[in-house]
Amino acid sequence: MSAMDKVKNIVSGEKGRKIVQLDSFSQTASKDERITTDSGVKQATADEWLRVNRDDHIGPMLLEDSYAREKIHRFDHERIPERVVHARGSGAFGNFKLLESAEDVTFAPVLTDTSRETPVFVRFSTVQGSKGSADTVRDARGFAVKFYTQEGNWDIVGNNIPVFFIQDAIKFPDFVHAVKPEPHNEVPQAQTAHNNFWDFVFLHEEATHMFMWAMSDRAIPRSFRTMQGFGVNTFMLINEKGDRHFVKFHWTPELGVHSFVWDECLKIAGQDPDYNRKDLWEAIENGVYPKWKFGIQTIPESKADDFEFDVLDATKIWPEELVPIRYIGEMELNRNVDEFFPQTEQVAFCTAHMVPGIAHSDDPLLQGRSFSYFDTQLSRLGINWQELPINRPVCPVMNFNRDGQGRQTITKGTVNYWPNRFDVRPPATYQEGAYQDPPQSVQGVKARTKSAKFREHYNQAQLFYNSLSPHEKQHVASAFAFELDHCDDPVVYHRMSERLAAIDLELAQSVAEMVGGTKPTKATRKNHGKSTKNISQMAFLPSKPTVATRRVAVIIADGFDKVAYDAIMTALKASKAFPFTIGPRRSEIFPEGAEKKPGNGVMPEHHLEGQRSTLFDAIFVPGGAESIATLKKSGRAVHWVREAFGHLKAIGATGEAVQLLAQAIELPAIKMSSDDKVVESYGVVTLAKVSPGSLKEVVTIAKESTDFLQQFWYQMSQYKNFDRELDGLSSQLAY
Repeated sequence: MSAMDKVKNIVSGEKGRKIVQLDSFSQTASKDERITTDSGVKQATADEWLRVNRDDHIGPMLLEDSYAREKIHRFDHERIPERVVHARGSGAFGNFKLLESAEDVTFAPVLTDTSRETPVFVRFSTVQGSKGSADTVRDARGFAVKFYTQEGNWDIVGNNIPVFFIQDAIKFPDFVHAVKPEPHNEVPQAQTAHNNFWDFVFLHEEATHMFMWAMSDRAIPRSFRTMQGFGVNTFMLINEKGDRHFVKFHWTPELGVHSFVWDECLKIAGQDPDYNRKDLWEAIENGVYPKWKFGIQTIPESKADDFEFDVLDATKIWPEELVPIRYIGEMELNRNVDEFFPQTEQVAFCTAHMVPGIAHSDDPLLQGRSFSYFDTQLSRLGINWQELPINRPVCPVMNFNRDGQGRQTITKGTVNYWPNRFDVRPPATYQEGAYQDPPQSVQGVKARTKSAKFREHYNQAQLFYNSLSPHEKQHVASAFAFELDHCDDPVVYHRMSERLAAIDLELAQSVAEMVGGTKPTKATRKNHGKSTKNISQMAFLPSKPTVATRRVAVIIADGFDKVAYDAIMTALKASKAFPFTIGPRRSEIFPEGAEKKPGNGVMPEHHLEGQRSTLFDAIFVPGGAESIATLKKSGRAVHWVREAFGHLKAIGATGEAVQLLAQAIELPAIKMSSDDKVVESYGVVTLAKVSPGSLKEVVTIAKESTDFLQQFWYQMSQYKNFDRELDGLSSQLAY
C-alpha cells in the first residue's frame, strides 16, 4: 500500500478501505485528456478509418490502420459469458455495523468487534431470466453480500426467500434446465409459467415448500430495498472454546417488506423493465439510504436432533417460535457503482468465502454450491477472478498461486513454493488468525441417499400457507391460476391440482377450477392447522410509519390550485418522499390565475402518456376548476386514477379534484368529501373545501387523524389498501 493510500485509509477509516482501494484502479474522463490507443499513443481522429481516398471517390480501407482494428477488436470482445442464473443484477456499496457482539457463538471479529464498520458490496438479482430480462418477473431474488473484512472476504450468497427448491446440489443442473426457457423454442423468458418447470417441481416433492413461497408476494418485491434477505443454507459458527453452533443468517429491511400486485408486474415489465434497478439507484442518489437489520438464528450442535426437521435441509425454515432471531447488526447501502461492468457484472461471490469463526456445515446444498461457485467464475472471468478490483480483499493476499490468464500481481523473489529454504510466507498459526476447520467426527455408510428427516416435504408447505394473511392467500391462488393457465400439457395442470390438495383443499379446488384441472374432493394430506410468526409480509411493517422514498405522482393541468400543489410538494420532500409532477405535456403548466408566459408555470417531470400510475406508489390531484375540467376530459388521466385504485394505492384529492375521483371510480362504497371535512375511504382520501392552513408543510403520520395530509400520509405509509381488494372493490373497475 502506498503512503498516500495509508493516509486515505486513516482519514476514511475501516469502512472506507474498499473505496480507497477501488480509487487506485479508477479514472475520470475530462476535457483536458486526449484519446489514446490501449498502448497509450495519442490519436488525431476517432471517426475515420485510414483509407485510399480522393476528393471525388472513396477508396478501400487499409488493414494497416492498427488503431481502427484495435477499436473494433476491443468492441468485438466486450462481452463475457453471462451468469447461468442470477444474470440480471444491480449492486451498491455500503457498510456493515455490528451492534452486539456474538462472541458467545463465534470468534469471527466481523461478528464480535462492535468497534468495526466493515465495507460491503451487495448485488441483488433475479434468478431465472437472462441479463436482458425484466426486473418485475415472478422469481426469487438474489441477495448476495460481500464483506471486505480485515481477515479476508466473507460472502453471504443468499436469496429473498429462506428456502430453496432442492436439497442436494446434484439436482442443480436439472432444476435450472427445467426453470429456464424450454429447449425446443427458447420460451418463455424469465418465467416459471411453463410445462417443464411445473413438471419438475411436481416430480420433486422436496420443491413443495419453495414453490409455495414462489407463488406468494415474496416473488414480486416492490423494491430491492423492501426485501428480506436469507443465507438459505445452514452454516456453522465456532467460538473461542471450540463450541459449534449451526446458524442461519437474516436481513430485515428498515422500510418493511412490500410487494407489487401481479397486474403491476406485468405492466411494468413492458413500461419500465429496469424499474427495480432504477429504484435502488434513485434512493441512494437522493441520500435516503436503504438499511437492513442483520440477525442470526443459532442452534447448539448438541441440540440439532431436537427438531422434527433436519437443520441441514435447505428446503426448511427454522420457525422463530423454536429458534428466535437475534438481531446483532445493521447494513446500510450508501454509494452507487461508478461503472456497471467492472463492479456489478464482474463481482463474483462464493459460499466458500468464509473467515475464521465461520465454517461449512454438512448441508448438502451448501457443499455443492461451494464447488459450483468457484467453478462458474472460471468460464466468466478466468482463473484470476479474485484479483479483479471489485473482488480483491482489503487485507493482504499472500500465497504462491502464480500465472494464468489475466494475472495482475507481480511477486518479487526467487521462490514460488512452500516449504522453501528462506522460510518465506509460511502458513499462519491459529494464534495468528489462520482459518481452522473445526474438528468433526463423521460416521456412516457411503451411499447415495439422505437421512430420514430429509424425506418429509409437506409440513412446512402447510405451515407457510397457514401463516399468510387472507389477501396473501388470495394472491397465492391467483398466482397458481396464472402459472398453470400457461401450461398447455394437461398432465402438468392435472397433477398440480392434485398436489395442492396435500397442502390445502380449498386452495386446490379453487386453482383446479380456474385452470381446468381435476377438482379434488378431499385432501390427500390433512392440514395440521399450525402457523408460525413472521411469515406474512404484514408482520414487517416499519415500527414507525414512514413515506420515505414513496414515489408520488402529482397530476396537474393548466389552472391547477398552486397553494395545494406547493403544500403537497413541500411536505413530500420534507418527508423524504419522491414527488413527480405529471401533466398533459412536459412543458410548463400554469397555475390558476397566472399569466401564461415562460417562468410563471411548473415544469412537469413527465407527461401522462410518458408514464403510468404503475411506476408510482401513490397519486395526488390538487384542485383548480380549469385543471380538473381538462383532466376529466382526458381518458388517460381517468385511467391513471382507475389503475391506481385497482392496484390498491393511496389516492388523494383536494378541491375540484374530488370530482375527478368520483368520475373515475364510480363505486358507491367509496365515500368522498363534499365539504371541509376530510373523508378516508379504502385508502382514498379527499377534502372538497380547502381552507387556508389546512395543508401543513410538516406532517405527522396518524391513522385516525382528521387532518388531510396526516391521513393521506398514513395511507401511503401502509403501501397498499388490501381491504379494497378483499371487499371486491378493486376488481369492479376496468384498468
